[in-house]
Amino acid sequence: MKAVYSSKVFTTGGRNGKVESEDGLLKVDLSLPKSLGGSGKATNPEQLFAAGYAACFENAVLHVAAGEKVKIAESKVEAEVALYTLDDGRFNVGITLNLFLEGIEAAQAKDLIEKAHVVCPYSNATRGNIGISILHKGEKIV
Repeated sequence: MKAVYSSKVFTTGGRNGKVESEDGLLKVDLSLPKSLGGSGKATNPEQLFAAGYAACFENAVLHVAAGEKVKIAESKVEAEVALYTLDDGRFNVGITLNLFLEGIEAAQAKDLIEKAHVVCPYSNATRGNIGISILHKGEKIV
């Protein structure tokens, strides 16, 4: 593999700490969600993962659409990341991406989404490791 981009971040304090990127563009406080006994007063790793995956997947759809000369009037991705406990005490995450692609037929949206799932780096990195559901306007695609 050939790296085309690399990003470095530093964390201190774990889930109740801080994250900062090497270039200083990302600086966020972290907090355990209230449902996990935390204050819930700052973002958490699941929200950051949801944001990253959603942005990357939407870009993959737009990339595939551009390559096929398909004009999408408007696009939006709603991402939900869930944190799960496994029977043996370990943790895992699952993600649901719900895409809203406007200006194209449902069959064409399905085709673009399936192709984007093949090229999206987040999809490739997580495939087979976590539960992934991808929908278009609430209808399951993947």
